[in-house]
Parts: sequence; structure tokens; C-alpha cells
Amino acid sequence: MGKVKTEHIKRLGKELMSRFPDKFSSSFEDNKSAVEALTQGATTKVRNQVAGYITHTISLTQSDSPSDSIENEMPA
Repeated sequence: MGKVKTEHIKRLGKELMSRFPDKFSSSFEDNKSAVEALTQGATTKVRNQVAGYITHTISLTQSDSPSDSIENEMPA
């Protein structure tokens, strides 16, 4: 199994992140609780996949921030 998520998982994750941007962080456990509270009737597998997608997306955006890249390019 790879990192490829279905369109349903991506769509649900993007919608939750756009509607509730302050509820999610780079912690999978926190995101799992938030997804469970925000989605009604989702199975455990879907909840975990959405929380994992959100965690991955947020960690990518945090690692690509401009201040990190500038600090990494400066010689020591």
C-alpha cells in the first residue's frame, strides 16, 4: 500500500481544512479526534485516512514555509 489516497478522502480532507482551519495540527491523534467530531457516520478506516491526509498536508505546508528555507540556505 502506498500513499495514494482516493478522491473521496482528498475531497473530504480539503473541505474540512477549508471550513475548520483552526481545528487541525500536525498531530495525527489530535486530527483523528477532530475528524471524528466533525464527521458523522464515517467509518474508522475513513476517519483515519482523512486524519492522515490532513496531517500529511499540514506537515508539508509547515516544512515548505519560507523562513525555514532561508535559514537552511544560510552558511553556518
